[in-house]
Amino acid sequence: MKDTALEILAKAETTGCKIILPSDIVVAEKFETHAAHQVLPADQCPETGMILDAGPQSVATINAILEQSKTLIWNGPLGAFELEPFDAATNAAALRAAALTRAGSLIAVAGGGDTVAALNASGAAKDFTYISTAGGAFLEWMEGKTLPGVAALEG
Repeated sequence: MKDTALEILAKAETTGCKIILPSDIVVAEKFETHAAHQVLPADQCPETGMILDAGPQSVATINAILEQSKTLIWNGPLGAFELEPFDAATNAAALRAAALTRAGSLIAVAGGGDTVAALNASGAAKDFTYISTAGGAFLEWMEGKTLPGVAALEG
């Protein structure tokens, strides 16, 4: 999907949309709780490694962007949030977004089953402005598309 990613990056650049990519990553060779892991620059994942979380520098960047934002639309966790310690980036960003929402400086909207599970696990869900369990449908609704279930109720 490299070509698709490059197209998205090119379109974002022409429209003035800034896409933030991780600068560092948390890598392990096993997909299990407390697996041996290391933090590496994003472009240095070993061939035998799995990227299981965003690294601390990436989280700092995300949190700095949240500080400047008025609205957050969140779909998808930042890492393998089901496994400690690979839930760290998701938890840190979620708790920062929740604190900013409580303070009244951020509207935080989230959708999708994994997103809801991650926000609940972090303890941040209660402070988000709105949470939808509908992942794909949530995003289509955000795009302004008519959802089949809603259309059936209207007709």
